[in-house]
Amino acid sequence: MAKIKVGNKEISSNSPEVFIIAELSANHNQDYRIAEESIYAIKECGADAVKLQTYTPDTLTLNCNNEYFQIKQNTLWDGRTLYDLYGEAYTPWEWQPKLKELAESLGLECFSSPFDKSAVDFLEDLNVPAYKIASFEIQDIPLIEYVASKNKPVIISTGIAKLSDIEEAINACKRVGNEQIAILKCTSAYPAPYGEINLRTIPDMVDKFNTIVGLSDHTMGVSVPIAAVALEAKIIEKHFILDRKIGGPDSKFSLEPQEFSEMIKFIREIQLALGKVDYSISELIKNNKIFARSLFIVQDIKKGELFNEENLRSIRPGYGLHPKYYYSIIGKKANNDIKRGTPLDWSLIENA
Repeated sequence: MAKIKVGNKEISSNSPEVFIIAELSANHNQDYRIAEESIYAIKECGADAVKLQTYTPDTLTLNCNNEYFQIKQNTLWDGRTLYDLYGEAYTPWEWQPKLKELAESLGLECFSSPFDKSAVDFLEDLNVPAYKIASFEIQDIPLIEYVASKNKPVIISTGIAKLSDIEEAINACKRVGNEQIAILKCTSAYPAPYGEINLRTIPDMVDKFNTIVGLSDHTMGVSVPIAAVALEAKIIEKHFILDRKIGGPDSKFSLEPQEFSEMIKFIREIQLALGKVDYSISELIKNNKIFARSLFIVQDIKKGELFNEENLRSIRPGYGLHPKYYYSIIGKKANNDIKRGTPLDWSLIENA
């Protein structure tokens, strides 16, 4: 059984419980008040955790505008340089201790995606309960090893990964003695087209890697995370924003509070409905089984009269004999006079 524990939350392959992460990302628009209000709203929605990102433009890239650093891949951010984009999107580090303290005071777990060693050291000082490896960092094996060396759960997004990349990232964690690994099916397109999601990969990942498997989703709606839960996803990560009118780099594929709440409501319903493999009948069903069909007398019958297709039928409710006996009773004689509407019993059948 695969399991990890993020703070007080245990995530297990055998448990129906789904761990729901609200990704704040850049959706504060560089306004601390918005970041704080977002965390209050995330709690109100019913999420388990809030996730931050810990980087600066200089820890991610160079302040350079030659062709290599221009964004031109048919994205939401085409025409900008990487440095310019990350300058708009990063979460100031001085905010993060206060945001973590606020989240924890509300009962939320709070952790982050580090993008270099200095971010890991900073987050270690904050005593985060877990780490997230972003999709575009899955190839940074030295970073993954350094993160994993802190002996906390490592949640790895696979948005740009081939099978071999996922195997390398998992092995990097295990090389430093960390088996607390979760991997997230992800499609690194923003927003992600439904035809690129391939949710059927999730149960295959469960079989292949023997880890906790979840979904980091960038589609526009809530249907994909809900379907992922039905396919064994134990973690759902989704971008959260107070209001898409705030704008910002990630606003177009982030959920507003009402949408996020709706997603969580459906996920919680699905996790209950999935239940377990069980062919027994609960007390609730036993009580309702009385509405099943059974054999009833549907015409008055005289003693000695034969049971036939006109006077004996399989109908609701279920007080009579099982319908499987129907053909073995047809042609037998009645022991007594029987009134229409009487459930058939063996005592009413001659030589039964």
